[in-house]
Amino acid sequence: MSRRIGSASAAVVLQVEKDIKARLKGQHFDFTAMSAISNVYRAGTAVRNHMERTVLAEYDLSWVAFTVLWVLWIWGSQETAHVAEEAGVTKGTLTGVIKTLSNRKLIRRLPHKDDRRRVSIELTPSGEHLIEDLFPAFNQHEREAVNSLTLVEQRELARLLRKVTHGISQSSDR
Repeated sequence: MSRRIGSASAAVVLQVEKDIKARLKGQHFDFTAMSAISNVYRAGTAVRNHMERTVLAEYDLSWVAFTVLWVLWIWGSQETAHVAEEAGVTKGTLTGVIKTLSNRKLIRRLPHKDDRRRVSIELTPSGEHLIEDLFPAFNQHEREAVNSLTLVEQRELARLLRKVTHGISQSSDR
């Protein structure tokens, strides 16, 4: 069976959406919302997989490990709970990533002065060098991922995705 849901072909994706509507015919689902969200998921997965297979593979990093390095590079030392939230992972998942990055001497743990249960992490000089070397290539792949869109479309896409993210955040707060 050929790839359907994960296909990069617009024609295949449109056929998938028609197949889903046909299978669920007569039921009251919001197919427009379903299509929008499945395409957000599909695009996000495609970008993440591409980055992990190409630019991140060259540095032996996962998406989450890259995100941890990025967060520390941009904002400096952070408590692990905050880094886990920024990376979109559980504290348990982050623990494994921290161990790997620590073993590679890319980050170091900093104990909290008042609470032994709390730990911060920061980049080592090697970690900072790696992210500074990696990021231009990563950004080039980001540019390639959206090169079929005009600059105006890229800005609109970013705006709309921020709006979706905000809407999810608002509904989670209720």
